[in-house]
Amino acid sequence: MRRLLRAIFAYPRQLVLAYGAMLTVTALNLVVPWIVRDVIDRGLLAGETRVLLISALLILLVALLRAVAGYAMMFYGQWLSFRVAYDLRQRLYEHLQRLSFDFFDRAQTGDLMSRLTGDVEQTQRFTGTGLLQLINVAVLLFGIIVVLLRANFTLALVALLPLPILVAITVRLGTRLRRMSHAVQEQLGRISSVMQESLTGIRVVKAFAREPYELQKFRQQNERFYRQRVHLVNTWANNFSFMSFLIAFSIGLVLLFGGGQVLAGSMTVGTLFAFVSYLSQLNAPVRQLGFLVARAADATASAERIFDILDTAPTIEDTPDAIEIPAMRGSVTFEHVSFAYHDGKPILHDVSFHVPPGQVVGIVGPTGSGKSTVVSLIPRFYDVSAGRVLIDGYDVRQLKLASLRRHIGMVLQDAFLFSTTVRENIAFGRPDATEDEVVAAAKAAAAHEFIMELPNGYETVLGERGVTLSGGQRQRIAIARALLQDPRILILDDSLSAVDTETEYTIRRALNRLMKGRTTFIIAQRLLAVQHADCILVFDEGRLVEQGRHDELLAQQGLYAHMYDLQLRAQEEYAALAQRQAKRRNPRDSFGRN
Repeated sequence: MRRLLRAIFAYPRQLVLAYGAMLTVTALNLVVPWIVRDVIDRGLLAGETRVLLISALLILLVALLRAVAGYAMMFYGQWLSFRVAYDLRQRLYEHLQRLSFDFFDRAQTGDLMSRLTGDVEQTQRFTGTGLLQLINVAVLLFGIIVVLLRANFTLALVALLPLPILVAITVRLGTRLRRMSHAVQEQLGRISSVMQESLTGIRVVKAFAREPYELQKFRQQNERFYRQRVHLVNTWANNFSFMSFLIAFSIGLVLLFGGGQVLAGSMTVGTLFAFVSYLSQLNAPVRQLGFLVARAADATASAERIFDILDTAPTIEDTPDAIEIPAMRGSVTFEHVSFAYHDGKPILHDVSFHVPPGQVVGIVGPTGSGKSTVVSLIPRFYDVSAGRVLIDGYDVRQLKLASLRRHIGMVLQDAFLFSTTVRENIAFGRPDATEDEVVAAAKAAAAHEFIMELPNGYETVLGERGVTLSGGQRQRIAIARALLQDPRILILDDSLSAVDTETEYTIRRALNRLMKGRTTFIIAQRLLAVQHADCILVFDEGRLVEQGRHDELLAQQGLYAHMYDLQLRAQEEYAALAQRQAKRRNPRDSFGRN
């Protein structure tokens, strides 16, 4: 709550206007019963017409001033609400952009969306008008207590007898509602996660006819949210009704004891009416009090979830003495590198290798052997647990992240595209690229022809995540995006897995030209993609078990040779046999070709 208040105090002018208007409205509300008291005692009962006229004019003036102050209170209260929500949403989104990969390994997208939308909305409802109304109730209550005690001390004590009970209920209710609201918001985040996951994977759901399962999963979470919400509302409603009863009970006490004082002549009818008016003024605020306490509980629960993200520090940041690297040759060295994710389970064990600038390096190995993790350490998506990763002799932790990543182009296994035009997707890493440069990159990635067949060519707006394109088309656009950046280090993370053989051949020819003079890492499941690499790194269970050229690794008869036997040997032997048979059938033609 203190941190939410600091967000409001960032706008002192609007704060003063909103709360000044609120105090004005409250003061005017306290004046009205005393004006009516004079109307009754001096105007109606004493028959002074002049008092009636003056009182009527005062009431009109009060109404006018209250209307102006009420407008200012509402406008600036709402302004503060929307501005604080804007600031929180902006801070939260900016902070999410700065957080490291390991945070998103653990976080659920749906829950993060819930915090960005639902939780910010809950704080918005309270930080401006909600808090203003809550303070208004407190000021009004204090003002009424002071006025009543000054008017008739004994009767005021009787009238305020239920007040301690009211305060105790409010405090207890606030504590309970805060816990319940936190649980409700957490459950809302789970619903968002289930919904986001199901909608993102809707093709898989429909392919396996699992709609009933997904509906049941969502229904269970939704019903749980509904029950929690109903329990919260029931708790608030029960206390709300009892709080309203306490106010009515207080008015009854005033009429009982005050009426006796009026009959005894120790108090005027106007004063008794003022007492009842003041207590009646409390009726609406007290009715609001339960609602405002519930809203405050929702806001603090949501604020906890928001600040939980804002308090999460990025694990990968520039060090104070980090340096720019204006130009990069592309030398990459791993020195005894070990790595484990946040769960502490080792992924890489004592990995060492050196790649001179301009070489093409293939990385192969069984699934889960650590191939993608190795290349993730080069742009410093994660920090090593032990050892060093060096680029051009610099430890990557010594370099500024923006400077480091500017020289590295990546085509990830999941070719993610944004819901914007093809041109903007290709130029994502270089928004200032010219049209000719974008087209050249697309041609190099064998994407130009199919792009020109789209309805609006390069200005065609793609669907969410590029779902309107095939897997191969998405990967070719992703490759064009990386090539346009003109990186010194190029990383292809199994980027040709979703293209057909003919397209793969076309892309390979383009890549062979573009990889010259550029250090390239190719992660591949198919050995055909790496057999012409300058060096092949073979990983197994997080260890670098073999390295060398294709022929050298085959001669070692190790893991690489075993993978080769499973994938390519039968194909090559069949091709060699077919060639020998063709030579026997037509030896002259064969010699002629030679």
